[in-house]
Amino acid sequence: MSDDELPQGWEKRMSRSTGQAYYLNINTKESQWDRPTKPASTSSPEQVQCFHLLVKHKDSRRPSSWREDNISRSKDEALELIKEYRNDIESGKSTIEELAGEYSDCSSAKRGGDLGFFGRGAMQKPFEDAAFALSIGELSGPVSTDSGIHLIYRAA
Repeated sequence: MSDDELPQGWEKRMSRSTGQAYYLNINTKESQWDRPTKPASTSSPEQVQCFHLLVKHKDSRRPSSWREDNISRSKDEALELIKEYRNDIESGKSTIEELAGEYSDCSSAKRGGDLGFFGRGAMQKPFEDAAFALSIGELSGPVSTDSGIHLIYRAA
């Protein structure tokens, strides 16, 4: 590897305050002064980035959303919708971003379901456990929380 080439996932930047070069992991946005010798990690062990699609039901802790003022579907009906959405994603018919943007009962729908990076303790426990158990690029099965039923895709 030449002096100009960096391992995959790294960018060389210049510090505005010191004028020194530093290196940015483009996946996690973490920086370091030492030149990297290995490809950038795609997530730090304490954080994950996920997209999700939430389908609320009448027993959700707040059975309303930006889409519907009063959600009356049963938990079983919500689960069936989640299963259909999962099939659409797995078959390549749709992406989680497309489906979340149109059907998710979470306000993250306007970002295609992107929750950004989050650490432990930021989400409800069942959601957190599922998100941290996923490999990068993996889609969860249905995950039930007090908010409703989720599909979770781990992006990083």
